[in-house]
Amino acid sequence: MKLQLVRHATLLLDYGGMRILVDPMLSEAGAMSAIQNSPEPRPNPLVPLPLPVEQILDGVQLVLVTHTHRDHWDDAAIQLVPKDLPLLCQPEDLQKMEAVHFANASAVHDVKHWSHICITRTPAQHGSGEIARAMAPSSGYVLSTAGEPTLYLTGDTIWYDQVADTIKHHQPEVIVVNAGAAQFLHGDPITMTAGDVVRVCRAAPQAG
Repeated sequence: MKLQLVRHATLLLDYGGMRILVDPMLSEAGAMSAIQNSPEPRPNPLVPLPLPVEQILDGVQLVLVTHTHRDHWDDAAIQLVPKDLPLLCQPEDLQKMEAVHFANASAVHDVKHWSHICITRTPAQHGSGEIARAMAPSSGYVLSTAGEPTLYLTGDTIWYDQVADTIKHHQPEVIVVNAGAAQFLHGDPITMTAGDVVRVCRAAPQAG
């Protein structure tokens, strides 16, 4: 397995001989307006892509999207990702993908077998209380295949019981969390805090 952070939540994953692009946000730095009600509003993305889009997309065989907030799936991704690539998403987002002509989009309801890789959709809670309800739905994924470590991509979530349950059930060997304690002007964090990351580490001492 080879995992490369591109920017924000965008990842390039070489897994079981396949190349997977996770949560592509491909806009140029500052191309999108600031997030409303954020403590330090600035145009997004905050930093440029570290390599050309053509290089990011080169060889990609699958696109995996946790949810369609614009910092995980932006207009640039809609325009630049080839429409014939296989694309997996949560069921609530499938109609959106089909509306922008991704011909090979399909939903991961529970478990999806793509090629020889097993992809399990996992729960995610993108905040607390009313904010969580407003930000929903969001998902994570567990990937597994012979000869590779079981990988848990938490997606945008805080630590809560179902993250603990996912770790206990799947025993992932590698976990990627979206941390940083992002939050709006009011309300609790919508992604994992440092304390949440510690809880993940304690729940999965075997994981990297």
